[in-house]
Amino acid sequence: MNDNMQKYLEKAEVLIEALPYIQRFNRKIIVVKYGGSAMVDEELKRHVIEDVTLLKLCGFKPIIVHGGGKEISKWVGKVGKEPQFINGLRVTDEETMEIAEMVLGRVNKSLVQLVESLGVRAIGISGKDGELLKVEKKLSNGEDIGFVGDVKQVNAQILYDLLEKDFLPIICPIGMDDDYNTYNINADDAACAIARAMQVEKLAFLTDIEGVYKDPKDPSTLISELEVEEAKHLIGDGYIGGGMLPKLQNCIDAIESGVSRVHIIDGRIPHCLLLEIFTNKGIGTAILSRKESRYYNGEQ
Repeated sequence: MNDNMQKYLEKAEVLIEALPYIQRFNRKIIVVKYGGSAMVDEELKRHVIEDVTLLKLCGFKPIIVHGGGKEISKWVGKVGKEPQFINGLRVTDEETMEIAEMVLGRVNKSLVQLVESLGVRAIGISGKDGELLKVEKKLSNGEDIGFVGDVKQVNAQILYDLLEKDFLPIICPIGMDDDYNTYNINADDAACAIARAMQVEKLAFLTDIEGVYKDPKDPSTLISELEVEEAKHLIGDGYIGGGMLPKLQNCIDAIESGVSRVHIIDGRIPHCLLLEIFTNKGIGTAILSRKESRYYNGEQ
């Protein structure tokens, strides 16, 4: 067999390996929280959007929830302000809120543009639209950090309507309170709230780390599958700290609210979403509701 034919056969094998996953998740909703380096590096950005559009064309129903923290910090600096964080949350006064909304709106439409260029219809909305995300003021350990919101209600019908009409929704994490004040929402929190409200099949967090480690200093301790109870023990035993702590807590909350699977994936790896969702090996960490494999054969 010549080399060319071998290459074609390998491609066919990859497609066949993906088949049970496509069957399993066809017509299922998947929420992708998109942030970190994958938003800043133009090539990675294109890979992520290619992955999501491919999921759409394979019959999935993806929803993107995006952040924009690095870009917001850049623009806050341009107006002579120093970005300020308390417990990982951006302190957001009125001026910072204006900048955040402007920057996130710009990021939102650039993602819409990219998806449309790949032949998929996308609609970018903020949590203000149709009162998609209703919030209340979020305190950080009792401390007032300004216009930072906690999602208290999701109007999921808007998203069901968009998916029904074959659009790919791209959501900007801005919401309003009962008095119609504008609030910035942590993108992880927004993605989690939407995934919980819709009880989606999958919630994927694109991050700047490979996944959950038992020992963050030792890459060989990467955990590829984690049951909710095991995740709670890791937190309780003090293995999880820093930015991973709220992320893992969000994952646990999502699973306990009816989301089937949550994935923490390294967004710096090209086509990380496809590798995690369509291959037997997978990458990153999958958090499951109970001890069941994330891998499928054609009979399941």
